[in-house]
Amino acid sequence: MPAWMIEAIGTLAAILGTICWLPQSIKTIMTRETASLSLWSNLLLFATVCLWFLYGLAIGSWPLMGANAVSIVLVGIIVGMKLRHG
Repeated sequence: MPAWMIEAIGTLAAILGTICWLPQSIKTIMTRETASLSLWSNLLLFATVCLWFLYGLAIGSWPLMGANAVSIVLVGIIVGMKLRHG
């Protein structure tokens, strides 16, 4: 498989994986409703995207760094709202 195709697949996966958190983040910000969200699950996800970001940084992969930087913000908002509003 050509290198450009591998990079395109990784980029598309990074974009889709990041976009999937946008609706939950928006809903959480707008409603401040966090009772049904698992704190532990979101903390683990936050740790995961932080580690993926560091991995992307280490290997110089812009799709990994960019997508996970955005995911850190989105999941961080969810975790922050969960801690603040229970």
